Amino acid sequence: MKFLQTLLFSVLLTTSCSNYGQLKPVAELPKDLKENSGMVMLSKKSIWFIEDSGNENEIYQVDFDGKIMNTIEIENAKNEDWEELAKDDDDNVFIGDFGNNKNERKDLTIYIIPNPEKLDDDKVKAEKITFNYPEQEHFPSKKKNRIYDSEAFFYLDGNLYIFTKDRSEPYSGVCSLYKIPAKPGDYEAKLIDTFHFGDTFDTGSITSATISTNHKKVVLLTHEMIYILEDFEDDDFFTGKLTKLNMEHVSQKESVCFKNKNTLLISDEAEKHSKPMLYEMKLN
Repeated sequence: MKFLQTLLFSVLLTTSCSNYGQLKPVAELPKDLKENSGMVMLSKKSIWFIEDSGNENEIYQVDFDGKIMNTIEIENAKNEDWEELAKDDDDNVFIGDFGNNKNERKDLTIYIIPNPEKLDDDKVKAEKITFNYPEQEHFPSKKKNRIYDSEAFFYLDGNLYIFTKDRSEPYSGVCSLYKIPAKPGDYEAKLIDTFHFGDTFDTGSITSATISTNHKKVVLLTHEMIYILEDFEDDDFFTGKLTKLNMEHVSQKESVCFKNKNTLLISDEAEKHSKPMLYEMKLN
């Protein structure tokens, strides 16, 4: 029976693939991750997920069939609005608690935990980074200046690179790139550059970011688009070649990471008429 159920699920995914544009469905995520907001891949066998505001201060290991394998509680952390996961070269994991929809937070935080796949316990204490955007003058910002939300970051060469998410009214579509040290402390984020990605929320508001293992390709995610940044100068990722890929599928996509050098993993949240899903997307 289990084989028949697996076969039926595979057939359904294959026959409905056209509904997902350029995305290939991999697995339906468990209902416990219906508000998944960040993911990172530490080994070939699984992916680690978090959920966003109001959910548990936990990180979840999920296999490629969509089953939860392990759950780790972060003891000294609160899930104010966890929005992204990143990893460094030693597979330490960074949890971005910097969701800021109303642009009113003064407690933007990133938690650091050791590689959860090497822990002997189901609980761990995190180290802590706090930071602020020195350009932000009001809390909350006026609606036209609500450009200090974030759901995207990654690690590179001892630093964390944060991409902001535009929530301005009227919508401006501006993304700012900030930089902070990837070690415990309190910092003013350094503004590197800004860029306009799209004219609508679904095409222009960045919900996740990742960088390839050779550090030559940056990928930014929105609900509808993939942006690939290459041939950039130093860490000003906006200065290089920009490739735009329309996924031909609009949903509340929240997470992206590299599965290998030519394949992305992408996830979305559950919505009224859809369940949370894990997808693959090939890069030519």
